[in-house]
Amino acid sequence: MAYFEWASDMEIDQGPIDQDHRKLVDLVNTLHTVTSEGRGQQIVDRVLGELISYTADHLRREEKLMESLKFPNLANHKVGHDAFLASIHDLKKKYDAGSITVAAQLSTVLRDWLSLHIRRSDKELLALLKKSQPRKAPSQAGQKNIKKIGL
Repeated sequence: MAYFEWASDMEIDQGPIDQDHRKLVDLVNTLHTVTSEGRGQQIVDRVLGELISYTADHLRREEKLMESLKFPNLANHKVGHDAFLASIHDLKKKYDAGSITVAAQLSTVLRDWLSLHIRRSDKELLALLKKSQPRKAPSQAGQKNIKKIGL
C-alpha cells in the first residue's frame, strides 16, 4: 500500500489539474520511500527538489486556470498557495543545512496539505468548472423519446 493513496474524491477536472495532483501524489510517495529506506542524500535531494519545483509549477497553473474562469476566491487561494510554498522552501533550507529528518517531515506535510487542499479548496474550483461547462444537447435517443410523448 502506498504512503499516499489517490482517491476518487480528489478528482477535480479529469484533466490537467488531476494529472498534476496525481504526479504530486507520486512524488510524495517517492520521497517517502527514499527517505524511509535511508537512500543516499543525493536521491533524496533530487526528489525533494523535483517535488518542490513541480508543486510551484502546479500551483501557478492552477491559478492561471482560476483566473481564466474568474474564480471569485482567487486572492485567498493565492495567499494559501504562497504561504504553503514559503513553508516548504523553509523546510528545504533546513534540509540543505543538514537536518536529516526534514525530508521525512516534508513528505508528511505535503501529503496532508495536498490531501486537504484538493478535497477542500480545490472543490471550489470543481464547482466553478461544472458551472462554466456548456450543457450537453440531448442525445438523439433522448430527442426521439421526447417526440414520442408529444413534447
